[in-house]
Amino acid sequence: MKLPVIDFHCDALSKMQLDPKLDFAKDKRLDVNLRRLEEGGVGLQCFAVYLSERLGTPKMEHILDQLGLFRQQINRLGITPVSHAEDLEALEQSGGTGGLLSLEGADGLEGNLHYVQVCYDRGVRFLGLTWNFANWAADGIMEPRGRGFTPAGLELVKKCHDLGMILDVSHLSIKGFWELQEIAESAGKPFIASHSNAYSVCPHARNLRDDQIQAIVKLGGRIGVTYVPWFVKEGTNASSRDLLPHIERICSLGGSGNIMFGSDFDGIESHLSDLQHAGHYAKWQETLLNYYPEELVRGWLYDNAASFLRAWLPSHKKAL
Repeated sequence: MKLPVIDFHCDALSKMQLDPKLDFAKDKRLDVNLRRLEEGGVGLQCFAVYLSERLGTPKMEHILDQLGLFRQQINRLGITPVSHAEDLEALEQSGGTGGLLSLEGADGLEGNLHYVQVCYDRGVRFLGLTWNFANWAADGIMEPRGRGFTPAGLELVKKCHDLGMILDVSHLSIKGFWELQEIAESAGKPFIASHSNAYSVCPHARNLRDDQIQAIVKLGGRIGVTYVPWFVKEGTNASSRDLLPHIERICSLGGSGNIMFGSDFDGIESHLSDLQHAGHYAKWQETLLNYYPEELVRGWLYDNAASFLRAWLPSHKKAL
């Protein structure tokens, strides 16, 4: 039996923006396409809006271009937009495939908080505050100075909390993480790390330290274990089995109910040997079931992410 899957991060939109000839229906140059989502049993895919450095200075128009691609190239093929809790409920009843939207890095918002509202109104529900380096809002994890939020960035956090835009700390500096943790704890607003692993297993800067994992767990957030080979294992020839120590570590820190998956498909040039695109989720499920009971595996593949979405996506009823 194929268990349902939620994948919390892919960069297909960015790839499609750079190459308009890519066909989302079945183009094999896309790790995530319609055919592969169906093969892998992916019920809900989160599509990140990531602005490539090849575009030049990040602008709001670049964000709008990708949001347009989502509507014109992905929704038209039957991928249902999910922006409210009721949308997820309807999707589960229909058995179809859905698409969530996130923004990876606040750079393209140009420091304009009105643009946050524009993105929200177009269905964006998750905001990754930075990519690897500094922007107008905060420092990224690879920024040498390692600072946290700017005053404008703190205003952005408040705006997101007021709107119900969920914040994503993958790529955020360590100082920024702890500044956000303090704000989030006070506000009662959990956040996620959409595509990060355990630093104690693989010491890459993009991975989460043990105390960060514990903080996310305490807040009731989610951690998207990711398939980026150099976040999984030092050296070469990493496979899906090398993800298991990351899962074990997070579980040992109390996070078995907080694990989900965020593949980073289409954002990477090399892949795990046996987990190279969305169609391989069925194999990954088999691997997990060889080591863990179905209840846990179902949680990691779908239920943990789904329960978070039910709790934190806005409701149409509240808007009435």
